[in-house]
Formats: sequence, C-alpha cells, structure tokens
Amino acid sequence: MTGVPEPISPDARRALEQELSTLRTERETVAATLRGTDADSPGDLADQADELQRATEAARLDSRIAVIEARLAQAAVAVPPAPGVVGVGSTVTVRFADGSTTAVHLGEIADSTDSALVTADSPLGRALLGRVAGDPVSYRTPEGPKSAVVVSVGSPSGEA
Repeated sequence: MTGVPEPISPDARRALEQELSTLRTERETVAATLRGTDADSPGDLADQADELQRATEAARLDSRIAVIEARLAQAAVAVPPAPGVVGVGSTVTVRFADGSTTAVHLGEIADSTDSALVTADSPLGRALLGRVAGDPVSYRTPEGPKSAVVVSVGSPSGEA
C-alpha cells in the first residue's frame, strides 16, 4: 500500500468481516481446549505437544485477527483518492513495454473470477497506487524488472 490509509471496496470489506467472524469463532474453539501453561500439569509428552500445537494455532489466529481489525479500522478513516489518481477500486488502463494495453481493476482481495483484477499488494498494484495518467511505473516480478505506463484512470466505484 502507499503508507496512507487506503479506502476499501464494499465487497472487500464484507469479505474481511466474514473472515474476521470465522477466525474469531475458530479462536474461541481453540481457546476452549487450552488448559493453561502450568508445566507441572499431568499428561504425557504427546498431550504436551498437542497443547503446544493448539497454543501456536491460537497465536496464529490472534495475529490474523489483529491484521484484519487494523485494516478495517484504517479503511474507516481513509478518503478516496483524488479524481484521476489510482487507488483501491480504480480501473486503470496500462500500456506495457511490449506495446500491449490492458485495463485492470485494482482490488484488495484476490478474486479468481475477475481475470482483470490486480491486487493492491502485488508488484504491479503497488507500482500503480497513487499514479495518474501518463506516469511510468516500474515493478519487479519473479521474471525480473518490468515497466509500464498508466494510460488512463477510471474513478473508483463503490468505495467507502
């Protein structure tokens, strides 16, 4: 992201809220199985290993919950980008170094049903954020450095 609060689309907000609800339910289930951290409690090594695994899972869930809560809080105070500036939710026409031109949707959450979606945390997505028509962008991919030019920026739709 750009380091400033980014708005979030309604669909992305719903997806994050659903994931948060699922994670909280899962966390409650895991927490109910934890006995505590008393090393003198009875049980064999397998019981202790199982307890450690559940505690590790609880910590993983806590971490993801914190990330989602922070993202939702950040989106709540974000303002949409100025007209003509690429932000989450924008449709951007990009001309690549090989001369091909493609319209992409800049989104926050990957969606396998949207072949034009570019996530904001992908190399191209990060390069596009905050840009305007005419701006060149450079980004790195596993195949090496790439470049493109922003041809046009459509208004973000449905952002909060």
